[in-house]
Amino acid sequence: MKPVRNKRLIAAFLLLLPSAPLRGQTTAFLPEVDSYFRLSSKVRLVFNAKGYMEDGDLDHAQIGPSLQFNLRPFEKLKEITVFDLDDMKRMPVVFTTGYRYLPSSVQPTVNRFQSIIELHIPFPGRTLITDRNRFDLDWLRPSFRWTYRNRVTLERRLAVRSYHPAPYGAAEFGYQSQVSKWDTTRLFAGCLLPVTAHVQLDIYYEHVNNTQGRSNLQVNAAGLIVNFYFPRYKN
Repeated sequence: MKPVRNKRLIAAFLLLLPSAPLRGQTTAFLPEVDSYFRLSSKVRLVFNAKGYMEDGDLDHAQIGPSLQFNLRPFEKLKEITVFDLDDMKRMPVVFTTGYRYLPSSVQPTVNRFQSIIELHIPFPGRTLITDRNRFDLDWLRPSFRWTYRNRVTLERRLAVRSYHPAPYGAAEFGYQSQVSKWDTTRLFAGCLLPVTAHVQLDIYYEHVNNTQGRSNLQVNAAGLIVNFYFPRYKN
């Protein structure tokens, strides 16, 4: 994509951000593409590619595969997620393990091994609660660090005639071994938008507050995730 087109796309999504950022805040755009390949009824392969852009420049990126393992689907979850392309949301428990390569133009390259445990809980009003527990093991030559992140998401699939978007909100709290404290809070507001039988967009706003340094670092970001599902598993 040409630089001019990049800047127009970024500018469009930055309209979601506050028009008057506070001092100490930065804005960013987070493009991402995730591909899901169902290998069996209990195993799925995921390939992730994500970028972090400021002022049209790609400062960070991450890319890598994961394997997801699930238990049998839960009937109540199947009812809530009947219009969702992500069949993992039907499973009460999902285990994920993977690797991410994180190149950067502003800091050392990171090799990350990642483990995730997700719990899907049905809630009254056809609302889905997801409790994600994520562990990152990062190698930065010659140092090592680990991070724990807990993210709770509430989403509800709507019906607009024959179309079924899903607005959601989420909060994530992160603990980092490097500073031995809970140093990061992330708040999300977004919407899942089905495009075809195998493609879904995730458009969201993210506010990050990091207290690792002497003063708080705040980031307002607009994100766009394109999800591909090949194929959707039916049970």
